[in-house]
Amino acid sequence: MSEPLHYVIIGTGAAGTEAALHLRQRDADCRITMVTAGRLLFIRRYELPKVFDGVEDWRELLVYPPEFYDEHGITVRRNSWVTNVDPERRVLGMRHKEEVSYDRLLVASGGGGYIPAGLSEYRHLLQRFATFGDAIRMRQSLPEGGRVIMLGADMTGLDLARKLTAAGFRLTVVATEQLFWPHEVSPRKRTRFVKALVAMGIEVIQGRAVAGIEATNSGGPARRVVMDKGDLRGDVVIPFFGLMPTLDFMVGAGVDIERGLLVNPQLATTDKNIWAAGDVCQIWSPEENHYRFYYGWKNVKMMGRIAALNMTGDNEAVDTVKEEDLFINANGEIDSPFWEYD
Repeated sequence: MSEPLHYVIIGTGAAGTEAALHLRQRDADCRITMVTAGRLLFIRRYELPKVFDGVEDWRELLVYPPEFYDEHGITVRRNSWVTNVDPERRVLGMRHKEEVSYDRLLVASGGGGYIPAGLSEYRHLLQRFATFGDAIRMRQSLPEGGRVIMLGADMTGLDLARKLTAAGFRLTVVATEQLFWPHEVSPRKRTRFVKALVAMGIEVIQGRAVAGIEATNSGGPARRVVMDKGDLRGDVVIPFFGLMPTLDFMVGAGVDIERGLLVNPQLATTDKNIWAAGDVCQIWSPEENHYRFYYGWKNVKMMGRIAALNMTGDNEAVDTVKEEDLFINANGEIDSPFWEYD
C-alpha cells in the first residue's frame, strides 16, 4: 500500500487555506502541512482596521478557530521561515536548518507592502499595517484626533483611510501613481474619485514628491514629511504602494519568475510538482496574450480552489473573475469590489 501524498502549502492566507480545505475534501488520506512565517493563524488582513472599533484580541479576527485545523487534519507550522526550495529532492529548507519534504507544493505566500526605492532608507520611520501587531501599534501611536499621513494610497490603504476618518482621525493622502491601485483609473475619472475622497473627509495632495521623512522631538506630531514644496507633519506616516510578491525563497528553485511566479491557467509552474495561487503568481492570460496578476478576495479564494483541484489530478483553468471598476455609491462615497471579502 502506497504512502499518502504529502501536500505542503507555503502561506496560510486566503489562497492557501482555501486550497487546504479542498485538498482535504479531495483526498481524505493525504497529509497537509501549511507553513507560515507569521505567528498567528489565518486572519483576514482586510479586517485589521477593526482595531479602531475596539478589537484588542487577535482571536476575534480569526477566520477559523484553532480546532478547525485539527478537525480537518491540517498541520500548521507557524513562525517557520522557508529559505529555499529544492525541487529535485522535493524539500523546503527552513531558517532553523530543518528540511520539510513534499510530494506536491503550493506556493501561496502572498505579497508584502511595496516600498519605493527612494523611501527605503526611511523604513524605520514608517508605520506598517500588515499584521495584527502592526495595527495595535498604530492605534497606540495615534492620539485622539491625531493625523495620519498616507503615502501612495492603494485600495487597501483607502479602506483603512475611511475607517480612520470615521473614527475621528485626520487623514492626509500624498497621492502617487499607486492611488486606487490595483484599479486602473483614467485621468478624467481620477479627478472625480479624488473629489469623492475629499467629500469623505480625506485631504488629498497631488503632484508633489516626498524628499524625506524625519522624526521630530518638539512635543508635537512625531513625524515630518519633507516635500519638494513645503512639508507635512503627522503622528504616523504609513505606506500603501501596492503589493510585491513574497518570493525570495524561490530564487534558485529553477521555476520561471518575472515579478511573480509564472503559471499557466491551471496554476502550474514550470516544475511538475509545484503550483502557485494568490497574489504571488502571474497567470498566463490567453485572451490578453501575456502574464498578469489577479487581485481581490474572490480571485484569491478561487485560485486556492483551482490549485487544489489540479494538484489532485484535475485540469481546471482559472475562472477569471471580472475585475469591476471603481465606482461612487448612492451615498456619494467611493466603493470597490476589491473591498468585498465574503
